Amino acid sequence: MSGVNGGHQDVDIDLGGLFRAIWRRRGRVLAATVVFAGLAFTGTSLMSPDYQSEARLLIESRQPEFSGANNQGPPQTTDSPFDESGISSQVQVLRSVDLIKQVAREMKLHQLPEFDPTADPSAISDILVMLGVKKNPLDLPPEERVLKEFQEKLQVYQVEKSRVIAIQFTSKDPRLAAAIPNAMAKVFLSLQSGAKLDSNSEASRWLEPEIANLREKVRDAEAKVADYRASSDLLLTGEAGGTFATKQLNDISTELARVRGERANAEARAENVRVALASGRAVDTLNDVVASPMIQRLKETESSVQGQIADLSTSLLDGHPRLKGLKSQLQGIRTQIVGETRKILGSLENEANVAQLRERQLVAQLNTMKATSAKAGEDEVGLRALEREATAQRQLLETYLARYREATSRSGENAAPADARVISQAVEPTERHFPKVLPITVVATLASFLVSCVVIMLSELFSGRALRPVGQELEPDFEAERSEAPPMRETASQPATAPDETEAAAADDFSVESVAAHLCDDDIRVAISVSPTGDAGSTNAVMLARLVAEEGRKIVLIDLTGTACPTRLMAQSADLAGITNLLVGEVPFTETIHADRLSDAHIIPQGDADPVLAVRGIERLQIIIDALSNAYDTVLVECGAAGVGAIRKVTRSKDSKIIISAPAVANAEIVDLITGFDAEGFGEIVLMTGTGYPQSGKPGRRAA
Repeated sequence: MSGVNGGHQDVDIDLGGLFRAIWRRRGRVLAATVVFAGLAFTGTSLMSPDYQSEARLLIESRQPEFSGANNQGPPQTTDSPFDESGISSQVQVLRSVDLIKQVAREMKLHQLPEFDPTADPSAISDILVMLGVKKNPLDLPPEERVLKEFQEKLQVYQVEKSRVIAIQFTSKDPRLAAAIPNAMAKVFLSLQSGAKLDSNSEASRWLEPEIANLREKVRDAEAKVADYRASSDLLLTGEAGGTFATKQLNDISTELARVRGERANAEARAENVRVALASGRAVDTLNDVVASPMIQRLKETESSVQGQIADLSTSLLDGHPRLKGLKSQLQGIRTQIVGETRKILGSLENEANVAQLRERQLVAQLNTMKATSAKAGEDEVGLRALEREATAQRQLLETYLARYREATSRSGENAAPADARVISQAVEPTERHFPKVLPITVVATLASFLVSCVVIMLSELFSGRALRPVGQELEPDFEAERSEAPPMRETASQPATAPDETEAAAADDFSVESVAAHLCDDDIRVAISVSPTGDAGSTNAVMLARLVAEEGRKIVLIDLTGTACPTRLMAQSADLAGITNLLVGEVPFTETIHADRLSDAHIIPQGDADPVLAVRGIERLQIIIDALSNAYDTVLVECGAAGVGAIRKVTRSKDSKIIISAPAVANAEIVDLITGFDAEGFGEIVLMTGTGYPQSGKPGRRAA
C-alpha cells in the first residue's frame, strides 16, 4: 500500500485499532469462549468412550538349527520373507478377510450389538430403506456386517525400520479391545504354522514317486557304464581314472627309459676301456678294471715281483740270471693284465648289445600299446558321457533324498513353528482412547477464542474502521527527526552546515524509489551501499536493485555482507558459488553470476569459500567491479555494516557513488557517517532511509 495511485490516497492497517476493538468486545469474546468450552466438555463427557489396545508380533525365522532324523537337510538361507516387502505381505495377511472371519467366528462377534449396529435399525433408517434411498443392511449376511465394522476398528501396521507388526483394535469394551488383538495374533501364528506343515507334507508326497523313478534311472545309467567298460576292454586298475591299457603303456615307457639308460652306461664304460687300451694308458684307474678280482690278484703279484727286483738290484747286477728271471716274470704278469682288460672290454660290449636288443623289443611293444591306447581313448569318450549321466542322476537322487528326509522330519505337529512370535500381549486398557476430555476442551477453548478475535478483526477491516491514510499521522519522534534530517545528496564541496540547507533536505525524498530513480537518471555505473543497521539496510539494497531492474537497466548486486542477507533474499540457493570463490580463484566469472528469484536483476552471492583466503585476494575486487561495469548498466556493491576504512579497500575510486542505507537510524549517526566519508574524500553521498517526507501537501512514499 505505497505511493499515490489514481488520485486515491493509500491506506495502512491500524493494528492498534484492531487490538482496541477486540478489547472493547472482550466480554463477548470471553462469553463465546466459555460457551464453546462448556459445550466441548459436556459433549466429550457424554460420549461413549472408545478403548484401544495393541499386540505386537516379531517376524523372524523360527526354523530349528538341526531338523530331521539325520540332520542332513540343506542349510536354510531364505531371508526374503523378512525383508521390507515380506513384512508388508505379513501385514496384508493380518488384514485378510479369511483371518478376520475366523476370529469373528471363534469370538462370536455377530452376537454383539457393537459389531452389528444395523441389526436393530432406527425408524429413520427403515423409512429410507422403504423409499429406496438406502440399501437394506439386513440383506447382507451377519458375517459381512461384522466384517465391515471389524475392519473399521482394526489397524495393522509395521513399526518403522523394524520387523515388528502392531495390531491395534478399538472397542467400547476394554476387555474386547485387548482380547481381539491377542486372538488375531494366535490365529495368525496358527495359520503360519499350518501353512508350513502343509508345505512339508506336500513336498513329501511329491518327492516319493520322484525318488523311486530316480533310483531306476541311476541303476540303468550305472549298468550302461559297466557294460560299455567291459565291451570296450576299459578295465580299471585301481588307480583313479586309470585303465589297464593306460597302465601298461606307462609301465613300458618307464622300462624303456631304464633300458636306454643302462645301454648308454654300458657303451660309455666300454668306450672308456677301449680308449685306454688304444692309448696305452694305465688301466688300473678304470672302475670296471679295478673291480675285477683277477686284475686285483695280478696287480698284487706284480707288486710283489717289483719288490723283489728292487731288493736284488742293490746286491746284484742287471745281467744276473735271477734278476733276468724276475723281470721276465713281471712282463708276463703285465701281459696277463692287458689280456684280462680286453676280456672286461668284451663283457661291457656284450652288455651294451644286450641292452640294445632289449630296447628294440620295448620300442616295438610301446608302438603296439600306443595304438591300443589310442583306441581306448576313443572308447573313453563314450564312457565319460555315460559316467556323467550316471553321476548327474545320482546327485539328483541324493538331493531328493536329503529333502525328503528333511520334509518328513518337519511334518510333526511341533516341528514347523511359525516364523513369528508375540513380543507384546494386548492388555486391558484402563484409560479411554477417545474422546480425550481435557485436550478437546482446551483445543475448543483456544479455537473459539481465536475465531472470535478473527471475526472481530474482519468486521473492523471490512467496515474501514481499522484503516488509516498513509502519512496522515506522524509520530512525535519522527517529526523531531525530520527537522534535523541530513540532505539526500551531499558532496565534499557542499557540506550540510547552513540551516536553510537542512530545511531544504527536509523536503527531499529518502525512499528506495527516489534513490532508484536517481541511479537511473544520472546513469550511475558503480554504487557502494553501506548498511549501518545490518540486514534491514541490506534488504533495502535488494529492493533498490529490483526497482532499478524494473526500469529496464541491467544491474548486478555483489554481496559483501557478513550475514549473506542479499544472498538469502535473491539467490535460488545459499550454496551457490559467489564473490568469495571468485576472489580465491576457485571458479570462473560465469559460475558466480546468478539470476534474482523475483526480478530481472542479477546477483553475485556471498559464496562458500574460506573468508580468510578471500580477504587476501581483495585487490582483485576492483578488477572484478571494472569488468562488471563494462557488462552491466549499474554495479551495486552491498557492504553491510562496513566502516569507512573497509570501503576504501572495496573501491580505489573516490568518485564511486556511496549509498547509506540507514532505515530507523538517528540523524546524529547519519551525520557522523556522512562526515566520515567526507573526510576520506569520497564524492557524492546518497542517503536511503526507506521513507519519504511529505511534499506539496501530498503524502510521501514508503518502500514496500
